[in-house]
Amino acid sequence: MTRQRFLVLIASGGSAALLLGALGFQYLGGLAPCPLCILQRWPHLAAVLIGALALWLGGRLLPLLGALAALTTAGIGLFHAGVELKWWEGLQSCSSGSIAGLSAADLLDPSKDIAAVVRCDAIAWQMFGLSMAGWNMVISLGLTLIWLAAARRA
Repeated sequence: MTRQRFLVLIASGGSAALLLGALGFQYLGGLAPCPLCILQRWPHLAAVLIGALALWLGGRLLPLLGALAALTTAGIGLFHAGVELKWWEGLQSCSSGSIAGLSAADLLDPSKDIAAVVRCDAIAWQMFGLSMAGWNMVISLGLTLIWLAAARRA
């Protein structure tokens, strides 16, 4: 295995591990994701798919695209962490607690199951002072560096 393929495997495997961790927190830990949490998952999925292609095709372009995907999720993680820390305002769709689109009959009907809005500005879990969004940012920046090293090896 070449050094580039090894780096691609580590970088795309890191994104896969972060995705599995997020799904574990959601389905095993019972922590429902907010819209920004979901948004952070898509670039990781792209990085995993890019990694599979890069392992198959090689070259410099795909690791650069993997780096862009990792940097994108790091940027979303930074934005999300800033929303959680009240540094700036978040998206209206996940910080307002809106019940828009629900009828009065739905709200008053006890047989209706209306899910609570998962707020982006509330920290659901943290370790060593960093929330999941903060950890996603830090780890994704590391993955970006690994992707760039893989691109340099091409």
